[in-house]
Amino acid sequence: MIASMLGLAACSSNDTTTTTTNASATTAAAPTTSGGLCAGVKLVFFPGGTAGGGFETVVYNGAKAAADSLGADVTYVWSDWDPQKMITGFQEALATKPDGIAVMGHPGDSAFDSLIDSAESQGTLVTVMNTELPTAEAKYSAQGTGYVGAVLHDAGASLANEAIKRGALKAGTEVFVWGLKAQPGRGERTQGIIDALTTAGMKVDYLEIDDATNADPAAGVSTFTGFMSSHPAVKAIFIDHGNLTSTIPTYMKAANLAAGSIYAAGFDLSPATIQGVKDGYVNLVIDQQQFLQGYMAIEQLCLTKKYGFSGLFINTGGGFVDKSNIDVIAPLVTNQIR
Repeated sequence: MIASMLGLAACSSNDTTTTTTNASATTAAAPTTSGGLCAGVKLVFFPGGTAGGGFETVVYNGAKAAADSLGADVTYVWSDWDPQKMITGFQEALATKPDGIAVMGHPGDSAFDSLIDSAESQGTLVTVMNTELPTAEAKYSAQGTGYVGAVLHDAGASLANEAIKRGALKAGTEVFVWGLKAQPGRGERTQGIIDALTTAGMKVDYLEIDDATNADPAAGVSTFTGFMSSHPAVKAIFIDHGNLTSTIPTYMKAANLAAGSIYAAGFDLSPATIQGVKDGYVNLVIDQQQFLQGYMAIEQLCLTKKYGFSGLFINTGGGFVDKSNIDVIAPLVTNQIR
C-alpha cells in the first residue's frame, strides 16, 4: 500500500509548466532504498492540534508511516490548532536548520510568507497541509512547496450542497453554522458552507468557534446548548471542525436534542463520529483522508530533497460518509487510518 502511495504522489502534480530543478537536491544518482529514500534527512512536522486528538492523530499516523518507510528523521510539533503557536513553532523549528518543514497553513500567507522566505533562503524546504498558502505555494512551487489537503471553499460548499441534494434542507430553513470563518485561509471552508446555504435560500445563523473550544471541543458544550436554546427554529447544524464534529452527540444530548431531531453535518472521521453516525446523531460527514496529508507531506519533502521534484498539489477532499457506508469505513477509522 505504501509503495502504491509513493507512486500516486509522484504522479499527482498539477504543475505542468514548471521545469526548474530544486537547487537543494543532491547530485543526480540512481534511486536507492538502502536505509530508506529519506535516510539522513531531518524534518519538522506540524500535525495540528494536540497529541491524541482525533483528527490530528490520523495526520500524525500518516506522517509516521511515511517517515518509517522512507527513513526520515522527523520531529513533531503540536499547536492546539492555535495559529500563533504554529507561527512560534515554525520560528523555533527554523532555528534548528532542518532540511524541511511541513506546516498547517492556518495562520495564512500574511503571517507565514516572510518566515517561509527565511526558510528557503537558508535551504530549508517548506510544504503545506490542510489549509492552503496560495502565495507561498506559487512562489516556491519549483523549490518543492506543494499542498496536500482539501480545496477548502469547495469542500464546505460540497457538504452543504450534498445535504440540500438529499432533501434534508429546503429554502427558508434556519441553519446553525459553527466554524472558523475569521481565520485567514482556513475560514474558506466555513465560508463555502455559508455561501452554498445562502444561495439555496436558507436562513444562516453563524457562530465563530472560540479558542478554548477550538483546542478542546468539550469546552463548547455550554456554547452549543445556549445557542440552541435561544434559536429553537434551527433545523440543521453544520460544524466546520473535525474534533467538534465528533462531539456532536455530546452537544445534542446536553441540549436535550434526540438523535435525528435536527440534521447534523460535519467533517472528518473518528471513532466517536462513527458511533454518532450509527446512533443517528450525525447525518453526513466529508472524509478528508487526513492520513494522506501526513504521509504525502513527508513524501513531498523527501522527494524534493533527494531528487529536486517540484511541489505537488494533492486534493484529499474525499467522498461522503453516512449510515449507508459507515460499516465499510469503520475498521479503518478504528485503526486511525481514516
